Amino acid sequence: MAATIVDSTIFGNIFSTAAMRQVWSDENRTRKYLEIEAALARVQGRLGIIPQEAVDEIVRNCVLEKIDMAKLAEQTQRIGYPILGVVSQINALCRDKLGEYCHWGATTQDITDTATVLQIREALELVDAELAAISAAMAGLAARHRDTPMIGRSNLQQAVPITFGYKVAGLLSAIERHRERLAQLRPRVLVGEFAGASGTLASLSEGGLETQAGLMQELGLGQPDIAWHTIRDNIAEVGCFLGLVTGTLGKFSTDVKLMMQTEVGEVYEPFAHGRGSSSTMPQKRNPISSCYIHACISVVRQHVAALLDANVADHERSTGPWEIEWIVLPEMFCLAAGALAQSRFVLEGLEVDEGRMRANLDLTNGLVVSEAVMMGLGPYLGREYAHDLVYDICRVAIRDNRPLLELLVENKEISQHLDRAALAALCDPGNYLGLSGEMVDRVLRSRAGRGHPVQE
Repeated sequence: MAATIVDSTIFGNIFSTAAMRQVWSDENRTRKYLEIEAALARVQGRLGIIPQEAVDEIVRNCVLEKIDMAKLAEQTQRIGYPILGVVSQINALCRDKLGEYCHWGATTQDITDTATVLQIREALELVDAELAAISAAMAGLAARHRDTPMIGRSNLQQAVPITFGYKVAGLLSAIERHRERLAQLRPRVLVGEFAGASGTLASLSEGGLETQAGLMQELGLGQPDIAWHTIRDNIAEVGCFLGLVTGTLGKFSTDVKLMMQTEVGEVYEPFAHGRGSSSTMPQKRNPISSCYIHACISVVRQHVAALLDANVADHERSTGPWEIEWIVLPEMFCLAAGALAQSRFVLEGLEVDEGRMRANLDLTNGLVVSEAVMMGLGPYLGREYAHDLVYDICRVAIRDNRPLLELLVENKEISQHLDRAALAALCDPGNYLGLSGEMVDRVLRSRAGRGHPVQE
């Protein structure tokens, strides 16, 4: 019986993905416990710490299908942690008490933390794949619309012209930085834990560090220099990374929502019959995916704070902060996966209305290029005087609802320096795109320099 949004039969694949839920499922978590216990036995067998006969028996029984999950739930509720229940079941499955060598020298948090790191590794692979797909979709949009003029907006007001490619390329640059961050954090985060009760490996007076090194090699993880039982910056870094990623997705979805407004109508989420419709207003086409993205990323941001709070741990084994991670980390990843999937869906099918973008540029009768006019007049009248003159003319244009160009042509101070053709060129938004195109090219070249095609 599902009770949370990410596990909901109805909402689950809207706010998350099946692949990410599988990573954080009870079954996969328990499978990781078994994988670690089996690897630990193999390493300690090679080092002569436990008998090879015990190794064979432990490995043979470290199979998920042999674990009674209902019994494990009962054991966990009684004990407080699942590891002892898993070890107890393995021990019971092994013959001749050979299972007593299972978990040799380890402590509950060693196995739990290392399993979490293994889950994080799988989860980050899913995040990386979605970021790659989003990057490709954005690169395609940026290249196709490199020179598509649209209005830039400041404080929700029309500012100066940009291109749609420039707008997308700005988001693409952030996505590429996230991909860099992911590559950089992996060596810091994908480090296992095997250190015993207080982290000193006192339980293995001989072969402790060798066991630790061998175990991490078996699992494909980094070996810690020292125990991190209550030093949790690695887990918090993952959370902060997800917060940054979803923040960018939130900026993207916010712009899509605003550009989908009836009065704007510059882009639309992919169309499907009935999608985004209202139960009472048949004409509506709501920004459904953008709404879901907004909800997901908002909760992820709150969970970042919780993970940072989990850093404040007491002594060598904490009393509560550790368990915060159990609550929020799976949900963070699941909701981030939902936001990533919805963003990819929107980007890969985004409908762009170039005609409406041009029409919106012309809404103000040329006022959006007043800066261009001011700069064009600067060499003749001085920049400050040109600013004041154009400001006054803009006020008249607004009051009388007249085109800026006509008022400029009528002004004798201006017309003695620039003729109608020159002023018309200054008043064309398509001529005042700055270095939008060049900046799009720079972002695409930078992306290509990291091994991705310029346009996908």
